[in-house]
Amino acid sequence: MDLVRKKQLKTQAHSLKPVNTIGQAGLTESVLKEIEITLDTHELIKIKIRAEKQQRKQLCQQIIADTHSELIQEIGQIIVIYRKKPI
Repeated sequence: MDLVRKKQLKTQAHSLKPVNTIGQAGLTESVLKEIEITLDTHELIKIKIRAEKQQRKQLCQQIIADTHSELIQEIGQIIVIYRKKPI
């Protein structure tokens, strides 16, 4: 993804609210399914990860790998990911 497109997505994500929250239970199968469904519907989503910094990074990488999405932005406990809608 080019920098211009990434900047556009960051701008779009600014007004979004986190649609998924990952808490103490971690990244469960049901949470992953929910993220998949949300990505299929919206393409661009915010996720709140309530964990320590190191664990947040690991969870973020796992989400991106499992959902085949791209990390657009990471600010504190919030990540913004993007995946083009399936045709």
